[in-house]
Amino acid sequence: MADTIFTKIINGEIPCHRVYEDAHVLAFLDIMPLSEGHTLVIPKEPAETLDKLSDESCAAIGRVLPRICRAVVRATGCADFNVLQNNGVMAHQAVFHVHFHIIPKPREGEGLGVRWPAGRLDGETGKALAAKISGAI
Repeated sequence: MADTIFTKIINGEIPCHRVYEDAHVLAFLDIMPLSEGHTLVIPKEPAETLDKLSDESCAAIGRVLPRICRAVVRATGCADFNVLQNNGVMAHQAVFHVHFHIIPKPREGEGLGVRWPAGRLDGETGKALAAKISGAI
């Protein structure tokens, strides 16, 4: 994996507004926030997408992500928020190092805007797809 801006932040080559750090995870304020308190949570392990991240690093993020969310809620006074994680170009990933966005949603029109063109899943298709995914685990 090529060095990214996040690798340089982890290595101390680029400064950040750090809000949390342990042996496996770093969290800091986004420099291009969608709303006040927009925080990025990243593993220190270099991995481009979540499916390439080790179980150990995934577990480390899973342990601290809710705690950091609670801190963002308390600090901003904003009870509503999104947690966003993108994997790959088509999924709008811009920095190719796994990262989670915690984006406070103070009011309509601020924070993350989402358009969700939902489809429908029929019973037979769902059964076949669930079996295929389950078999791949």
